[in-house]
Amino acid sequence: MNLCEAEKTFILHGVEENFRVDGRERSQYRPMELETNVVAHAFGSSRLRLANTDVLVAVKIETDVPSVDQPDEGKIEFFVDCSANATPDFEGRGGEELATEIANSLTSAYRSTKAFNLSKLCILKGRKCWKLYVDILLLECGGNLYDAVSLAVKAALWNTDIPRVLAVNLDGNNVEMEVSDNIHECVKLDIVPAPVMVTISKIGEQCVVDPSAAEEQCATASMVVAVSQDRFTTVLQSGSGSLHPSTLRESLKLGLEIGSKLDQALIEVLKQKPAKKQIGFLM
Repeated sequence: MNLCEAEKTFILHGVEENFRVDGRERSQYRPMELETNVVAHAFGSSRLRLANTDVLVAVKIETDVPSVDQPDEGKIEFFVDCSANATPDFEGRGGEELATEIANSLTSAYRSTKAFNLSKLCILKGRKCWKLYVDILLLECGGNLYDAVSLAVKAALWNTDIPRVLAVNLDGNNVEMEVSDNIHECVKLDIVPAPVMVTISKIGEQCVVDPSAAEEQCATASMVVAVSQDRFTTVLQSGSGSLHPSTLRESLKLGLEIGSKLDQALIEVLKQKPAKKQIGFLM
């Protein structure tokens, strides 16, 4: 979708007056819908729709050997796939660069032990651990991919069941595990401190959150912050523009405030919702 100069000017003036094209204020999100436990053969899954942005996440689990420098921790890896049907820009290999950027941002956001404690995934120090594969499929792009992906990932991890290990035996160099086959004995991850991302875009002289696809074309600069319990786990620049130091400070303050509210709203929804039910929520 390419905007003409008149359309960009209309969007810019609306942002300046704190009344965006879809009726939102600068600090408001579009409506969201969340489903969990949507992939039958995954250990955890979710699907989140943020207006026209649609994201599907599935979590798989395998056993692995801990890293040498982190012998008492498990592992988590993120993989992003951009569906060619999501936007014409993803045809061919058009979405590979974006997919890599999103995966790297998630890896950075989850690196802090205060955001995600990998020691809970350790089975036997230095010998055996659980490894989580978080597969993310972008089904439709309507702007603000980072925020939508981070929310869907956190919801899928919340929904993830880790098999309970009953016993671990050493047979020479082999590690034998006895795993419970009772699905009701699975272990849940502590996902409350897991980060959510907030994208702040500068349009004209103002900053907005949750930019739509049209607004992203009008932004002179954007940044993405990952917020975990009132602190940042990562901050990255999105796009080619730059922010003035005073604007950067204002954006960080806005991102922390909005991220904390968004995270609280998500946690409340996840705590009260039954599996396989679609829930709408809006900040």
